[in-house]
Amino acid sequence: MSSTPCPSRSTLPVGHPLQALPASLHPPAFAQLARPRLLVAGAAGVLGSEVLRRLVGSGRFAHTEVLVSEPMATGLPAVGIALAAPLPIEHWPARPQPAHTGLVMFEPPRLYYGRERTLWTPTPEQLPALARWLKRCGVQTLVIVVPHASGRLPDALKRGLANLDEQAVVALGFERVLLVRSARKAEAPAVSGLLEKTADWMLSTLKYMIPASEQPVRPSKLAEFVDAALRVLPPGTHVAAPELLWQAGQSTTTGQSAGQARNMHSLVQAWLAGRHNPTQNSAPDSTPPLHRSSPD
Repeated sequence: MSSTPCPSRSTLPVGHPLQALPASLHPPAFAQLARPRLLVAGAAGVLGSEVLRRLVGSGRFAHTEVLVSEPMATGLPAVGIALAAPLPIEHWPARPQPAHTGLVMFEPPRLYYGRERTLWTPTPEQLPALARWLKRCGVQTLVIVVPHASGRLPDALKRGLANLDEQAVVALGFERVLLVRSARKAEAPAVSGLLEKTADWMLSTLKYMIPASEQPVRPSKLAEFVDAALRVLPPGTHVAAPELLWQAGQSTTTGQSAGQARNMHSLVQAWLAGRHNPTQNSAPDSTPPLHRSSPD
């Protein structure tokens, strides 16, 4: 009784199940690139909530840690907490697992949200020490959302480094630094009495004199801009001016035709393509002025 010979793998037709069997017994030739980790300082407020929600939901980060002042539960599998020790930032130990991307925001927590009262929020004066700690944690890409009063940021500071603290941060040697100069919404002052209310009403009319390009941008649009920039940000120092963020806020304005509307990705690409052009919204040089070498 003769048995039917088993066909060799070379004579099997393409797509035959027996062709895939030997390949499944061997490991893949190229390992999949590991996703980076994200470390967030200042996730409170509307802006912090929007940015955190968008970056975590993007799926580009393997894990996200949020700095908190006391233990709390997150309820999300990809989000953990990093407890800020009640010590000066210079004495904080580095995180057990290094993070690739760091995000710093300064919006204060909304006190009527119990969860946000446990989030640790830095002050602008703590930025240099916080940046050094993030560097010790392995951060290579640093994003800082820098708030300022609407219409009060000088033109010379919109596209460059504004103070010695920012220059000190850039000098730490991060691979990428993105400064997002976002105008903050003015808080209504607590007034009492007819004269104070009248004076406050008269001064409130001055807000109509601020150009639209320097008005605060919706937090959801700022979050979308940060997400889009992190996807394509090249090495160096980049400063997003208020005018650029205003354009980002108009990127999906209703009522525009498909040819007129510019999506966020194309806006970021155009900005990065012209970042060495002084007419564009970017830092003209990635080297801080105090550290440039003098010409021979």
